[in-house]
Amino acid sequence: MSNDFLTIWGQLPDIGSGFLNTIILVCIAASASLLLGIVLTPMLMSSRPGIARVANGFCDAMRCVPFLLFVYLIYFALPSMGVRLSNWTSGVLALVLYNSAYMAVLLRAAWQDLPADTIESARAFGFHGVGLMRRIIMPQVLMRAIPSLGNQLIQIVKDSAFLSIIAVTELTSVMNSIQSTYFIPFAAFLSAVLLYWLLCLCIEILTSLLSRYAEERRT
Repeated sequence: MSNDFLTIWGQLPDIGSGFLNTIILVCIAASASLLLGIVLTPMLMSSRPGIARVANGFCDAMRCVPFLLFVYLIYFALPSMGVRLSNWTSGVLALVLYNSAYMAVLLRAAWQDLPADTIESARAFGFHGVGLMRRIIMPQVLMRAIPSLGNQLIQIVKDSAFLSIIAVTELTSVMNSIQSTYFIPFAAFLSAVLLYWLLCLCIEILTSLLSRYAEERRT
């Protein structure tokens, strides 16, 4: 068994490259899905039924479709319609679209939790439309949603492992390649689990620090 882990150690450059790709995927997907979620949130809260229905329909569709099937749909089905994307682009697009729906729903819940008098007071001081959203509502919404957004970021880390099925060279793909070459599945996948755990632990620590900061700002 110790020899298996020595073999893993010998593949450290490839593992490091796969782990770095996972981090890059997660950072890109988290940033883009949060931005798209911020755009979707006012649509979910819109008083115009048509806009609200479209936004809710998109979010419901993403939340009801298994992520693995959604990846298949983008990577394998879109080329039949003339849309050809690389495996990396397909993976990022799948992560962003899928998780933006969850981000929007989480932000909507935080928005609904805002005290009504806060928004009314802002309107009394002359804030309306985009200015009200950008200066008053969204900063408070983001502060309140930090714990939930941190959980969703961890979900993005876990979702990224599915991209190995379309040959994106992230951590799971690299570990699967190592175990199939050297026939050491326990050592390979246990090492992957530990690295994913380390990444998620870093996210939890960052979320805790940001939550503490947000709490101090509210008080």
